[in-house]
Amino acid sequence: MTVDPRPPALPPSSLLSLIGTATAPVIVDVRREPAFISDDFRLPAARRGDPESVDQWAADLPSGPVLVYCVHGHEVSQNTATRLIQLGRDARYLEGGIDGWKELAYPTVRRLPLMTTLTGSLWITRERPKIDRLACPWLIRRFIDPDARILYVPTAEVLSLAQQTKGIAFDIPGAPISHEGEFCSFDSLLRLFSLKAPGLDRLAAIIRGADTSACHIAAEAAGLLALSLGLSRVIHDDQALLQTAITLYDGLYAWCRDGQTEAHEWPPKILAKQGTDTP
Repeated sequence: MTVDPRPPALPPSSLLSLIGTATAPVIVDVRREPAFISDDFRLPAARRGDPESVDQWAADLPSGPVLVYCVHGHEVSQNTATRLIQLGRDARYLEGGIDGWKELAYPTVRRLPLMTTLTGSLWITRERPKIDRLACPWLIRRFIDPDARILYVPTAEVLSLAQQTKGIAFDIPGAPISHEGEFCSFDSLLRLFSLKAPGLDRLAAIIRGADTSACHIAAEAAGLLALSLGLSRVIHDDQALLQTAITLYDGLYAWCRDGQTEAHEWPPKILAKQGTDTP
């Protein structure tokens, strides 16, 4: 019996269902340097790994399954995945590579000069976040930079601290990412990074409605506004509030993407069949 020497492949459709969720694999862009530099787009939340030095960066990856991709899904990503498996990691390569992914019009992220590093970027905004300043970090960590650091500081310090640290200021007038007319900072992030993943447009409308006191935009906006203001009253540490909000937005995004057709019925179906006089 012939054993297939190739590492396991992950079809693009299977990865798409995980993008933007807490269960997404660790995604690593292993295109050779010329191909990587010449392309302004990458997969959402992708880290960078030189295929010639896998052993150097593999140990620094977070725990969990790893998905690597190259241009076409051939020897570069396959060899990298094989080496990761040899190093004890659960690794797969993206079938068809990033070119196949793009042909399917699946979501990508634009690389921008304002991010001096692909991962480990620093984002700075005003303290005591409510909606936009929690939703934006969720989007950043789930789609743009999974290793992003978020700082909440007094309003007067945001722009100067961003300049001193080469961080990215957001959700404050004068920042590269902030409100634009009727649109909020979450909308600006989607536009700047050319993000068009399933469900994000609906999520953006809910966030915009809650953040700009325009709850008529989306029926769910009033609920998000109430939850956000309530959480800010019971969680007084901004970083702890952010961690709670990450879970909140994970759930809201899951509903926006594929949960809208599910109804909550009463009485339970089994009781409805038996009759409502069940004790």
